[in-house]
Amino acid sequence: MSNAAQVGVALCAVVLTLWTLRLVGQRKLRSKYALLWLVVTSPLVPLAFFPGIVDAAGDAVGVEYAPALLFAAADLLLLAIVIHYSWELSRAEVRLRRLGEEVALLRARLDEVEHD
Repeated sequence: MSNAAQVGVALCAVVLTLWTLRLVGQRKLRSKYALLWLVVTSPLVPLAFFPGIVDAAGDAVGVEYAPALLFAAADLLLLAIVIHYSWELSRAEVRLRRLGEEVALLRARLDEVEHD
């Protein structure tokens, strides 16, 4: 990796990590999600400053093109994030449906009381 590319990647990694911390500090990002994104961005910082770590990991695993190992790990992590969000959305959908049913029952009871 060229020096300019290394500096660019390092700068992006640091900015993303600091931005996530700032959003948590301003309470614009819930801690649960901040932890998730910090797990994503934090490893980028040392990897950006020391790209030899990626090469050593690739050699240890037997991957010929070491950045492919990083991309594979990122793909798996993003897949896990998508599955997690899908699960959260499913849970929220169940709660919302249950709430809608309860509101409908309350309206029916209120209509009964008003007509009696």
